[in-house]
Amino acid sequence: MSIDWLKQAVAQSESLHPYIPGKPIAQMLREFGLSEQEVESRITSTVKLASNENPYGAPPKALEVIQQVAREVHRYPDGDCFELKQALAEKHHIKQEQLLLGNGSNEALELIIRTFAGAGDEVVYSQRGFIVYALATTAAGAKGVAVPESDGFTHDLDAMFDAVNEHTKVVCIANPNNPTGALLPTQALQSFLDKLPSHIVVIIDEAYVEYVEDMVEDSIHALDYAGLVVSRTFSKAYGLAGLRVGYAVADKGLLAVVNRFREPFNVNSMAQAAALAALDEHDWVMDKVALCKAERVRLELALSDLHCLAAPSFGNFVLFQHQDSLNLVKKLEQEGVIVRPLAPYGMPDVLRVSVGTAAENDAFLAALSKVLP
Repeated sequence: MSIDWLKQAVAQSESLHPYIPGKPIAQMLREFGLSEQEVESRITSTVKLASNENPYGAPPKALEVIQQVAREVHRYPDGDCFELKQALAEKHHIKQEQLLLGNGSNEALELIIRTFAGAGDEVVYSQRGFIVYALATTAAGAKGVAVPESDGFTHDLDAMFDAVNEHTKVVCIANPNNPTGALLPTQALQSFLDKLPSHIVVIIDEAYVEYVEDMVEDSIHALDYAGLVVSRTFSKAYGLAGLRVGYAVADKGLLAVVNRFREPFNVNSMAQAAALAALDEHDWVMDKVALCKAERVRLELALSDLHCLAAPSFGNFVLFQHQDSLNLVKKLEQEGVIVRPLAPYGMPDVLRVSVGTAAENDAFLAALSKVLP
């Protein structure tokens, strides 16, 4: 007898769909029907610009310490991430009790939403904000309230405030936003927080904060709100996407409750050690950020000349807009370049293109010149 397992699952399963990441290079090549040997031979000549990764790799000290820690992988990691918390507390001038470490900042976001929002509760986020907010809300059994952007790309904070009601438990704001690249000034965020009831949890997701450090105040100290949560990651500027480590900063009482839901040993040993070493490589990281920002300007100028720039970006990616964008994705893949379609975000004519190295960006622009009608 065949069992319909979806009917046996919790109610929210029916409207929950897996997160679809940027397509890996090997997967794309296999989709072309290539053999494993052919896939292997073409991997290095294919450019992936789909997941907003640091194209320059991880900091040298992080790579060194990974090899050292590998000898101890038969041991469980430090479940409290003491040394990494200590370093982050010193970096941000906070107490260790104000830190939540996660398997990527995604886990921290999901834990916070699951802790404070359930059946009958609502979570407010931007319609084109990071898609994990909607997925985590649905998984928690809560109702997601997606608020349209003010200009198609920027959070409409007034409309988000209007969407708050007695059922609202969490508000999520990405700044800079993924996938639109828009940036909100600190004062606009503070004005929004000043109007909210203090018991609502507000997540300011700052996965791309290193790319705007010279433009905005440090929200951990500049923003004043009881339920404020600021999340950050080592996956972008720090180049540790493959190790999955991120963190959130909040009131220690708030995080004490969230920790009741956290899985033990949720951050592995290599991730902890590499993140700790990466913090000592701030100059290296910011040098790569500067290279990325210069290349982003070059890409945006090129797309603007082609009348294909959707909007300026403050992240490590640019937005390409074309009425035939979905077909262009396939054509670019045939030229060996992987980009990210934003149809799942309600933008069927927009592609997100990660900023790569100069050579990778040259490859994208060369491929684009071939496939544009």
